Amino acid sequence: MREIVECVPNFSEGRNRETIDAIAKAIRETPGCTLLDVDPGRSTNRTVYTFVGDPDAVVQGALDSARVARDRIDMQSHKGEHPRMGAMDVCPFIPVANVSMDACVEISKTFGRLAAETLGVPFFLYGAASVDEYRRKLTQVREGEYEGLAGRLKEPRWKPDFGPAEFVPKWGATATGARSFLIAYNVNILGTANQAHRIALNLRESGRGPDAPGRLKAVKGMGWFVYEYNLAQVTVNLTDYELTPMHLLFEEVKREAAALNVGVAGSEVVGLLPLASILMAADHYMEKENLFVLDQDQKVRLAVQRLGLNSVAPFDPKEKIIEYRVAEERDEPLAGMSLRAFIEEVASRSSAPGGGSVSAALVAMGVGLGAMVGKLTYGVRKFASADAQMRKNIPPLHDAVARLIPMIDADTTAFNDFMEALRLPRGTDAERAERAERMQAGLKEAIDIPLATMKLGDGAWDALCEVARYGNPASRSDVEVGAMALKTGIWGAFRNVMINMAQITDEAFKTRITQEAEAIVSRAAKKCADALDILKTR
Repeated sequence: MREIVECVPNFSEGRNRETIDAIAKAIRETPGCTLLDVDPGRSTNRTVYTFVGDPDAVVQGALDSARVARDRIDMQSHKGEHPRMGAMDVCPFIPVANVSMDACVEISKTFGRLAAETLGVPFFLYGAASVDEYRRKLTQVREGEYEGLAGRLKEPRWKPDFGPAEFVPKWGATATGARSFLIAYNVNILGTANQAHRIALNLRESGRGPDAPGRLKAVKGMGWFVYEYNLAQVTVNLTDYELTPMHLLFEEVKREAAALNVGVAGSEVVGLLPLASILMAADHYMEKENLFVLDQDQKVRLAVQRLGLNSVAPFDPKEKIIEYRVAEERDEPLAGMSLRAFIEEVASRSSAPGGGSVSAALVAMGVGLGAMVGKLTYGVRKFASADAQMRKNIPPLHDAVARLIPMIDADTTAFNDFMEALRLPRGTDAERAERAERMQAGLKEAIDIPLATMKLGDGAWDALCEVARYGNPASRSDVEVGAMALKTGIWGAFRNVMINMAQITDEAFKTRITQEAEAIVSRAAKKCADALDILKTR
């Protein structure tokens, strides 16, 4: 699964188009980075850039943009309405997909260290990356702004986390850290600005003040009237959508509006949002309404419809959801082949694709047959008594197939990486040491991929057995073939694990993985027999 990190650096330049464009160009041309938005403000004299990429790419993109700012921005002549203390004023890293907050903290530390060393300027950590409570909030770190920075840097308690504790007049200082993804979200009210604001006061975390907090955490908001739409809005920033998701805010606004006899007419997202936030809403409405939806695009449609995200402007998932914006064509040359071409490629005079890719394909097809029978059973009137079992067991099979297909190519890629390490030079002691290290890393990857295939297949057995027990009996042979294909694919992946294990020098790794793999292949034989026995009794 692709790791996606968002980076939102704010630069103290919002008027000089050449500088704004030069910074954007540096980000855009960084391999692995996708620039999503450039938002300059003339009165604030500040530009906010939004880009995404994998952890290494976003660090490089931030570094490349900071280098441009170091050459082109001079804080000694900077004036603007927004608080600031440096040329690159703030640079947060935000987890979007398959990346933890802790990982983003480490990313921010890596960036701060490298940037301070490269540019010779002070960097402060803030937010989740800060270790001191008194300098955790950005407002605390930026207090006194650029004009007060020279004096502040002389205080021991304000020693920068990275870089010199010296005032660099042209640059100032930068704050970097990690924070949760912020969703700018508005709920439409068929009423007045006053009514919308009353609702916002009841819900936002700060409420009406320290003695009257609101009901929802991680929510900042107010009410206003939008003449362009001819309606009021409860406009909020969800600063932690996992704590207070969009659907919760929307439903709470509906409840507050009903108490005021005011109508709610959908909502809108300003900017972009992570796929997870939409899927959370879909899961909520599926559970609330007892719906059964499998495909991701249908879940997105459900969330968009229930939240009314098309009410004031079209909500295009391909443009509004970050993962869709940065989606790349799948690099799956084997899985993307026709079945004939794949078989011919396996049969060619080449060691890859080999048993590992074939095993992954077998596991995927075995699980896929279970998913197929489940789907052919669900919703059929004469099998209505099995609907509950199918609703429970189709999703894990359906999801496992989607995760198994990429393993077909992953196995061949891992083998090729090992072969590249094998070809490394070995003329000197240093070259031999590097080659040995790369070979061990390649071998571990060549083990991890088929082991992952085994784990995914192992996780499908219970659902497959339930499909065998309750599924359409006319599809009995399909489940039998599925069970045997799953067992054989797991055994094949196991053999690929073990053949690579012979050259591993890490004894602890060897013992741990061998025990895990042996347990899975043993369980596959038992579970396959269980599935076939269930079918015999039907």
